[in-house]
Amino acid sequence: MDLYEFGDNEIFVTKIGLGMAALGRPGYINLGHDAHLGEDKSVEAMQNHANTVLDFAWQKGIRYFDTARSYGKGEQFLGDWMLSNQIHEPEINVGSKWGYTYTADWRVQVDDGEKHEVKEHSLAVLDRQLVESQDALPGHLDLYQIHSATLESGVLDNQPVLERLAELRNDGMLIGLSVSGPQQADVIQKAIAININGSRLFDSVQATWNLLEQSAGAALQAASNAGLGVIIKEAVANGRLTPSNNDPKFMSKMLKLQSAAKQHGVGVDAIALAAVIAQPFVDITLSGAAQMGHLASNIEALSVEWQADPLEIFAEFAESAADYWSHRSGLSWN
Repeated sequence: MDLYEFGDNEIFVTKIGLGMAALGRPGYINLGHDAHLGEDKSVEAMQNHANTVLDFAWQKGIRYFDTARSYGKGEQFLGDWMLSNQIHEPEINVGSKWGYTYTADWRVQVDDGEKHEVKEHSLAVLDRQLVESQDALPGHLDLYQIHSATLESGVLDNQPVLERLAELRNDGMLIGLSVSGPQQADVIQKAIAININGSRLFDSVQATWNLLEQSAGAALQAASNAGLGVIIKEAVANGRLTPSNNDPKFMSKMLKLQSAAKQHGVGVDAIALAAVIAQPFVDITLSGAAQMGHLASNIEALSVEWQADPLEIFAEFAESAADYWSHRSGLSWN
């Protein structure tokens, strides 16, 4: 894969990156996640499985890897894999996130009243998780992101947190944020405007954008214009834009995806990713693949050459932000 500049930051990344959300813990909300991992979900088995996918990603040229403190053992798996394969900077770029604590304790299902992860955007959590991330990814924490910044969490108004992030940036670490929910665009616009001691704080933004959820597009273009690197997550909408989606209400859209996939000689998932990659504001599109075969299919997105604007081809796919995020909140951990 070719390397491209990441915003106006002095690092170069591949168009497709690999996210560890589905590889670092036994439970996740992607459609069909349980079947993708196989029966043995012990830590050892999942680490071996993750190593296989990571090996394949590296062989195929992927050079950006994205994880988080709340992705179970995602940071540890990635860190151990880099160490065992003697992968060093500047060969690779790694991003992680702070702000959620993994609480599922390696369970796929949790008891009523419990959560798989607990969110807290405090200075204390930042300082604690920074040490944990650096320990798990020694020498490889290039980009540290606020995990799912929202207006409600108040993190973008928390001056001690912002000043601490500015210190990390001054020490050479790239600082970013990921966003989720129907107000993604508002959070992005607010983040772009934040300056600490006369310097822009954020180097990147990671957001959900796909054929179904396009509400953040203008804000992401503004972020790109301002020099931020743009990372897209959930490009296949947690499996809704893949063959794993057997919802009868989605059948007409699936048939259209299948027709486009046949025309381009790729899979349905590759069509969905290719539509994301085609957007002018996108630097990295994350694959959330949990299997080597799925990753191989995702990578085929790079071969798609659009004869028309994919947003026009799939114009009827776009949902309101409220509807999209309401549907996402109903996806089951599996």
